[in-house]
Amino acid sequence: MSAFGNAVAPETGELAPADVEPTATAVAGRTLRQLAWRRLKKDRVALAGGIVIILILLLAIFAAPICHLLGVNPNQFNSYLVDPNTSTPYGHLGGVSRAHPLGVEPVNGRDILARVLYGARVSLLIAIASTFVSMAIGVTLGIIAGFRGGAVDSLISRSMDVLLAFPVLLFSIAVLSVFQGVNTALGMSGNTLRLVLLITIIGFFGWAYIGRVIRGQVISLREKEFIDAARSIGAKDRWILIRELLPNLAGPMLVYATLTIPTNILYEAALSYLGVGVQPPTASWGGMLSDATKVFQIDPMFMIVPGMAIFITVLAYNLFGDGLRDALDPKSSR
Repeated sequence: MSAFGNAVAPETGELAPADVEPTATAVAGRTLRQLAWRRLKKDRVALAGGIVIILILLLAIFAAPICHLLGVNPNQFNSYLVDPNTSTPYGHLGGVSRAHPLGVEPVNGRDILARVLYGARVSLLIAIASTFVSMAIGVTLGIIAGFRGGAVDSLISRSMDVLLAFPVLLFSIAVLSVFQGVNTALGMSGNTLRLVLLITIIGFFGWAYIGRVIRGQVISLREKEFIDAARSIGAKDRWILIRELLPNLAGPMLVYATLTIPTNILYEAALSYLGVGVQPPTASWGGMLSDATKVFQIDPMFMIVPGMAIFITVLAYNLFGDGLRDALDPKSSR
């Protein structure tokens, strides 16, 4: 036995390693999803934004039961709550009371809380649905442009440039104004037709941004070794697109979607504010702001409440999207 605890082999005189129990434990590997979630959990600001988003979504989904529980109706006129001489609500802060926690509208006395909750339905529905349309078109064309290259890439890229330079807001106002007096079209009528028009217009004119991002990502990914390896074993282009490229694009797609939704909320609010969005008596945040401009000097609460609803929602989405981008970026220092 040597001084170091190793046995000496009698035949050769060399040191033989002693039987030592391994003390090191195997390091468990983590997937990219687990690493991203671990980084996201450390970002309290992003988590706060995510919690606010979930809360707003729940309030929008359950707007009807909440209003029924509180005994308020978004379209019910309560003229007895409004001073006929000044057309302003009785009481302080726009008629805030236990029955109407956020006050009532001037002139007609409709409950503002109920209007805000139902307006959240409209704003979030249009924003999320139009984001889905933009993502579907942008991701599809971006992948095709980046993967195919050549004339296909040039055609799609020039289309992106045209849309990015297009006066989208003015064109949207013009198109929606044409349908202002149309009550039935394509088998739809009323607010259903209006919602579909808003979703289609906002979604179609928003795909160029995500298309350009995805195109750049695909151009970078198509030169990677794993794509060459897939080709070397005889993989077809469709298989490469679905099984190799799409999983690597999930991060940018998710981040861009969370950052596009608040932009579309503002877009819908602007159209409703200008009078070409969702038509009364359907509640919308932009429509409430438009009505509030006439009386904000004598009843500022009517403007503050829907304005704060838009501000909080957009801020929450931006904070969560920013944190999600940092969590999914392995090169981020945060």
